[in-house]
Amino acid sequence: MIQGSIPALVTPFADGQLDLDTLKKLVDWQIDQGSHGLVPVGTTGESPTLTHEEHDIVVATVIEQAAGRVPVIAGAGSNSTRETERLVKAAKAAGADAALVVTPYYNKPTQAGLIEHFTRAAECGLPIIIYNIPGRSAVDMMPDTMGRLAEHPMIIGVKDATGDLSRTPKQRMTCGADFIQLSGEDATAIGLNAHGGRGCISVTANVAPALCAQMQEATLAGDYDTARSINDRLMPLHLAIFMEPGVCGAKYGLSLLGRCREDVRAPLVGLSDGVKLAVKDAMIHAGLLN
Repeated sequence: MIQGSIPALVTPFADGQLDLDTLKKLVDWQIDQGSHGLVPVGTTGESPTLTHEEHDIVVATVIEQAAGRVPVIAGAGSNSTRETERLVKAAKAAGADAALVVTPYYNKPTQAGLIEHFTRAAECGLPIIIYNIPGRSAVDMMPDTMGRLAEHPMIIGVKDATGDLSRTPKQRMTCGADFIQLSGEDATAIGLNAHGGRGCISVTANVAPALCAQMQEATLAGDYDTARSINDRLMPLHLAIFMEPGVCGAKYGLSLLGRCREDVRAPLVGLSDGVKLAVKDAMIHAGLLN
């Protein structure tokens, strides 16, 4: 079942190359800490700077290491429909449980273009979760459009990174209550669940997997007092990680835990000193560091 805390995994590097040994250890740690699923090679996995071969290797490595213990939702988005189809087919061949497909960025398709794009992705035969993030893709999928796509049996949910909590009830109206709605924004994840969501594809969960999993479990059980208490510990970390690009914050936090190097690929660079201090202080506030 796709729900709960689902980390958008970082992709570890060592000397500019994939560090698959560290990736495997991260997968095991995430599952041991209670994460309910994994998303390899989303934007947090630095998909824009991976080669096609590296992309496929990371997806296959995560699926193999997870070994069916949790669902794996493979990042498979592109602003080319043909490339998206290739990525979805590769994820299916590797054994992914679903594919996360972003709204095509930069070329700004119409709503009709979005229907064409996602229908073709769905026809590849793997369940599709739409990733709607208008702040980065410069195109916003409207609830009515999503409702039309939800009629396709292979389009099962959305990662909503609009930051608009009114979208969740609107999408329940157009897509139905069984359509899986996941938050794509850590800071508003509790609110999305209160409106009918089922979880979060999370950046913060890279660094605080147990707390994020416990928070999600509390919301799914209707225990919002507990969820808010946990989120009070996590909120400074949600904010600090995104003071500069989230993957940089997540990798730095993991480096403080001794779990991953902070190396990122250009055009990204490491965190500035002030943001490093903010991330460290936030991890101390959350109880992740002494």
